[in-house]
Amino acid sequence: MSMRSNRTGEAGADADGPPGDRTEPHHPGRATLTQRLRNYLLAGIIVSAPITITLFIVWQVLSYVDKTVTPFIPAAYNPENYLPFGLPGIGLLVILGLLTLIGWLAAGLVGRTIMSTSERLLDRTPIVRGIYGTLKQLFETVLSQTSRTFREVVLIEYPRRGIWSVAFVTGEPPSDVARAHDGELISVFVPTTPIPAYGFLMFVARSEARRLDMTVEEGMKLVISGGIVLPPDRSARTAPPATRSTGGQQAHGVVPLEQVKEDA
Repeated sequence: MSMRSNRTGEAGADADGPPGDRTEPHHPGRATLTQRLRNYLLAGIIVSAPITITLFIVWQVLSYVDKTVTPFIPAAYNPENYLPFGLPGIGLLVILGLLTLIGWLAAGLVGRTIMSTSERLLDRTPIVRGIYGTLKQLFETVLSQTSRTFREVVLIEYPRRGIWSVAFVTGEPPSDVARAHDGELISVFVPTTPIPAYGFLMFVARSEARRLDMTVEEGMKLVISGGIVLPPDRSARTAPPATRSTGGQQAHGVVPLEQVKEDA
């Protein structure tokens, strides 16, 4: 009886095996709990970070404008004095209304007379007239409904041969600059990364500029992100085959600007 029980115990021990030898089945195609949690965390950051940062920037701008403009609003006309809560954006609304009123007055006969008198007064001031004239021309060009400040996105060899930089066509050069060069020139703006408000004005030959098949907005995103945000690839439909960019040959994905007719 005892021998039979011993054999049974030995068989059960052999079937079960020692506790240290037990291993869980491995599934190579299934992610672990840690990997899934990490993926969920990264997905949450990607989704929420742009929205959160955008709302934060908008809120900071509104708060700054409200703090700057609200003290100038008379207490009798300030709606926050009659409400138990604040109204974010009231300063921005006041500025927009004031600018609209100024534009309406400037469009009338009295407004045009005042503006012309003020401009004549500023033109007689040595230092102020240069600043005012430059700023006025800049705002009229940028805010004009029929103006295209940045027309096209191009590649130019800058700062030396073999190195290409993204540039934006701003128009034709002044007549004095155009007469100083035999071929046809274009004015381009080469922005800096990541702040495109700074950059360099250059006059390059139209034949040496390579037009990129992307919009101005896509070019700006490319510059601001430092090359991280890429535009959609349209080379399969519109770009010629890839060739070397030296020796007068075309670079990959670009065509000479002189072959593209500018819009009127």
